[in-house]
Amino acid sequence: MRKNSVKNTRISEEVRREMSMIIDHKLKDPRIHPMTTVVDCEVTPDLKFCKVYISVLGDEQAQAETLEGLKSSAGYARRELARTVNLRNTPEITFVLDQSIEYGVNMSHRLDELLASNADKEETDVNDTDSEEELDDPIDESDDDDSL
Repeated sequence: MRKNSVKNTRISEEVRREMSMIIDHKLKDPRIHPMTTVVDCEVTPDLKFCKVYISVLGDEQAQAETLEGLKSSAGYARRELARTVNLRNTPEITFVLDQSIEYGVNMSHRLDELLASNADKEETDVNDTDSEEELDDPIDESDDDDSL
């Protein structure tokens, strides 16, 4: 079975869904932050290993504690996964911290700040050109007619 096969994709999605349910409802470790989300799962083609990418909404300490709590309860999560998903081999679970959501939010804030600073700069530029135009004297068109 290839890594990108339809079967592997379906299995990865089902494992992701079940791992999300297990983390949200069955794990009782106090180190696991309540705002923990399963972003993605990658199951190897031989169904022996699975990487579960998680995202934690919180500071770095909460992320580290959540990752430690998940690693310590990986055996229980694997047993629950074996009960709910009927696979020949239940994959060994590895939890990986995924910071793509945090990165996206950070980049969005930076873009907003950049757009706000550009809007302020354009506003000051428009105000500066308006004040310069007020200082200039209007051109007298009657002088041009005399030269003919």
